[in-house]
Amino acid sequence: MKDMFRRFHFDPDSLTVQVVIIVSLVVILTAGALGIPSIWLIRSQMERQSWEMVGQGNRTTQALYAAAQRDITNLAVLTAQRPTLHALLQGDDSSALKRYLETLRQGAALDLIIVCKPNGTPLEWAGTFPGPELCISSASGYFLTGEDEPHIWLVDTQPLDTGQTVVVGTALDEAFLSNLKAQTGLEHALLVDGSPVITTLLDDPAGWQASAPGNAEASGRMTLSGEPYLNMRFALDAPDLEHLVALPVSETVAAQRRLTQILAVGLMGVILLGSVLGVLLSGRILRPLAELRHTAAAFRNGDLVTPVRVHTRVPEVAVVAYALEDARIALRHSVNQLRKEKEWIEHLLEAIVEGIVTFDQQGRITFFSRGAEQITGVAQEQALGRYCDEIFPTPPESPRFTEQIPAPGRRQKIVVSLRSGRQATLSVTGARLAPPQAGKPNGALVLRDVSDEDAVRHLLGDFLANITHEFRTPLSALAASIELLLEQLSDLSVDEINELLDSLHLGIVNLQTLIDNLLEGASIEAGRFRVYPRTTSLEEIVEDAVHTMRPLFDKYEQVLHVQLPEALPAVQADPRRTSQALVNLLANALKYGATGGEVTLTAEMWQENSLRVLVADRGPGIPQERLPDMFTRFVRLSQEGEKPEYGTGLGLTVVKAIVEAQGGQVGVTSREGGGAVFWFTVPLAVEEIKQ
Repeated sequence: MKDMFRRFHFDPDSLTVQVVIIVSLVVILTAGALGIPSIWLIRSQMERQSWEMVGQGNRTTQALYAAAQRDITNLAVLTAQRPTLHALLQGDDSSALKRYLETLRQGAALDLIIVCKPNGTPLEWAGTFPGPELCISSASGYFLTGEDEPHIWLVDTQPLDTGQTVVVGTALDEAFLSNLKAQTGLEHALLVDGSPVITTLLDDPAGWQASAPGNAEASGRMTLSGEPYLNMRFALDAPDLEHLVALPVSETVAAQRRLTQILAVGLMGVILLGSVLGVLLSGRILRPLAELRHTAAAFRNGDLVTPVRVHTRVPEVAVVAYALEDARIALRHSVNQLRKEKEWIEHLLEAIVEGIVTFDQQGRITFFSRGAEQITGVAQEQALGRYCDEIFPTPPESPRFTEQIPAPGRRQKIVVSLRSGRQATLSVTGARLAPPQAGKPNGALVLRDVSDEDAVRHLLGDFLANITHEFRTPLSALAASIELLLEQLSDLSVDEINELLDSLHLGIVNLQTLIDNLLEGASIEAGRFRVYPRTTSLEEIVEDAVHTMRPLFDKYEQVLHVQLPEALPAVQADPRRTSQALVNLLANALKYGATGGEVTLTAEMWQENSLRVLVADRGPGIPQERLPDMFTRFVRLSQEGEKPEYGTGLGLTVVKAIVEAQGGQVGVTSREGGGAVFWFTVPLAVEEIKQ
């Protein structure tokens, strides 16, 4: 240490050094011993008082909620016991009942009174009607309605002697929270799944940036629009529903800051006054070295633009300054070159669609490209430093990702589970990277998502196999029937000839339906699909479709019931296309129906300007999760029984295209007791709508 001081012409035993060191240490230690405990004591005391206010407001709010729930229960009991309400329910006068309920609601300062039927549907109500869910659930307590804009209700349900139930409630709205704010002096917010629905904190809940934890009975700090708050929250008796009590502490923080600043300024004044003498005495010697030290710190922070300037008359220090300036210029040039190369490499990697991942010998990710982010849904910041098996989890029955990584230069398809929940097939190409001076090479992977390609390849294979079967089966039957007629016509009876002709007719109908669906599917794909609606009779369309399908139903021993209302109005539709859509629905019902089963074809008015046609079967039914996909191309259900699973998967797609092109709608629902109901709507003719 002494040698170092002598090299800079400093004597460690000199008065200048001793004054600076001793005075500075004494002043700093004294100021720290007095100032730090004082600052800590002030801050902790003000913090404790703020938390006590929040805790008291939290307890008061819970008590007010309990009182509000008791009031709602009492009002529900009083409402259910009113003789006039019972008399009106027995008298079946809906208008008088509604007026009476409105009078009760206004008199009790309620937002809602509902009388529910025994089957869980609303009979009559007064005030805001949130929906039939309150009747179905027989809710008591807190209840949420609406998905896009949730509304919160405090309700209670009481039974009536007449078999109905009465539901009374009040909305937990801005007025409710304003009342809580007036009674507690704190800010309040109602949270659903951690997000604010109603709050006195902000005019726009979209500005919510709370940092408090999301679990019930939690407390913490948060900042909203730059305003700090202390908060506590507690759970209400409803899923994901919480109440937050917050105290703005900006004034407290400002007071802490002012006190801290006053103490800090005072302490700094003492330090400055105590140290100024030593600094003045040693400044002339220490100033050049301090300038060099600041220059070196600027280099460390990346400032290579500011030149090195040191004002000194010491030759040795000047030489060091000149050498440091030369190093700055050379280093700046090298850094600029490296920065340009790095920017070019990063731009090149971001432009590559495929994902690029590098990892070390332990399997931890060291680079994660933009393409890898798009494939996996994992941000680069989340992936770096984590193991490959964490970012690329495989299905439980498969080996780990790192166990399936191919050798350098080879490609391997690996199935992984993505963040979105779906499984994807990745085409992975392996490589090895050997950085300079590295003992062992690192690993590198090039990723490409080939899930869609595999799915399309699989669908096309199934489609071609099904088309082959769908053509081969009726053609084989046609060939056999024709061959039998040619060879044994003179020996066949009339009944046998009719049976063969029926077989020929059914085969031709099947081929015609298949070819129509293939042509319509190609037209839809090419964008050339057209319909030509005109005023026509729905009875004629149904009769044409039934005439086509009746022999098939007879062959497979199934019953087709046609139940049409009398005097159906005329519709605006393409007769041939609409008949084709109906034939496809009947063919599906026949295909999935059992021997001896029944298929019902009905029609009914739909809204004010449409007719709805329904085809109901008693087949195996459709799983609830498959209902939205039924009108998608190439979608087919697994089928049990003697009939194998064949078909093009285009029939329902053609039905949807025909119906929607005519301005109608199409859908499918599960049928009670088993089976499914496929339906579509047909617009009424213009003259029928005018009538």
